[in-house]
Amino acid sequence: MDFRKMTLILVLATLALPCKSPGEVLVPMDLTQTDHLKAYGLAYKVLKSGLSVEWLLNYRGGSFLFEEHEAFVRQARLMGVRYETVGPEKVVSIHALIEEENMEVMLLEKAPRVAVYTPPNTSPWDDAVTLALSYAEIDYETLWDEEVIRGRLLEYDWLHLHHEDFTGQYSKFYNGYQGREWLQEEVARNQEVAGRLGFDKVWKLKHAVASRIADYVRQGGFLFAMCLAAETLDIALAAGNADLVPEQADGDPIAADAQARLDFSKTLAFENFTLELNPLVNSFSDIDGHQVNNPPKRQKLGYFQLFQFSAKYDPVPTLLTQNHTDFIKGFYGQSTSFTRHNLKDAVTVLAFEQGKPWVKYIHGNAGKGAWTFLGGHDPEDPEHRIGDSPTRLELHKNSPGYRLILNNLLFPAAKKKELKT
Repeated sequence: MDFRKMTLILVLATLALPCKSPGEVLVPMDLTQTDHLKAYGLAYKVLKSGLSVEWLLNYRGGSFLFEEHEAFVRQARLMGVRYETVGPEKVVSIHALIEEENMEVMLLEKAPRVAVYTPPNTSPWDDAVTLALSYAEIDYETLWDEEVIRGRLLEYDWLHLHHEDFTGQYSKFYNGYQGREWLQEEVARNQEVAGRLGFDKVWKLKHAVASRIADYVRQGGFLFAMCLAAETLDIALAAGNADLVPEQADGDPIAADAQARLDFSKTLAFENFTLELNPLVNSFSDIDGHQVNNPPKRQKLGYFQLFQFSAKYDPVPTLLTQNHTDFIKGFYGQSTSFTRHNLKDAVTVLAFEQGKPWVKYIHGNAGKGAWTFLGGHDPEDPEHRIGDSPTRLELHKNSPGYRLILNNLLFPAAKKKELKT
């Protein structure tokens, strides 16, 4: 090869690499941070470049620390993320403090491959997670029933479920939205996909999808679910081949023995729950403590509190609860909260409402993987309704509720540490 051509190639290759400077970049996540949500996006971009990030659990709200490169500093400025350049002595003092206090260093090594389970059309409701991912500039792909049935889940490290009803009852929208064009389209689309995939009923397809999702977790996947998906996923898993669909929704009456046929050994989080088999009542079971769509039982919103874990002995729940405040205002969803007496023994409660029989935020392991459920629909819109405008996250860039979502997003990037017990 010509010497001048080789020299040019080497110069160009050097220019393509981030320009490293002495020191490191600290992205504080306490009240000094100007945009908490985009800070997660910045950490994701660093990981995507092939470099690692130290997540400093309980240090200044769960700050990020990574090598100083001109490209990342420039990116932080463009994103409006506050950062501090720290030298070697400061880094040593930070690590010394972490070693002595209820703090820990969680090494993030690889940007997770992210999938969002969502129908291919535009629904009349928005999804808090896709809003968060888009605002934070985090890459994700979408998939739905066909991709799940055909085994595509294993291509991803992290899967999000939001509003979907896995019982096949179309979220019981037929009670309040009968005749609406969007609901008719949803029914027709589900029926078409079910038939194309070999299912004679939509509920059978949804139960099969729920089973595939549970298998994905047990094989090592990370699942994050909000709102109705968290509740109905476990209902579908427990129901198996039992028909839960009322005549108004899918042409068959509800199986009279559906409750008796529930198998709680198949579920991820909940057990001993009682189904709501009345098709005219919009709740699905007694899992949801707030019963927002069951007026006689509806509960008022309060503030939920993040549980304080030992960072060194419980690094995973500590990671999932990183925030700049311990108290977060509640928000409704079709499934708003999770009744304590329905939780399996191995479930870890991450956030609760003081003195109430329900919790807001839970986590657990299944096989080689893990799942996290957060009750409610939109952390910055307490009573979000169908047809309401999507939340503008540029107005909520320091949202503690949305931070919980993004904590989960980085969970798969964390290097597993040996437990100290």
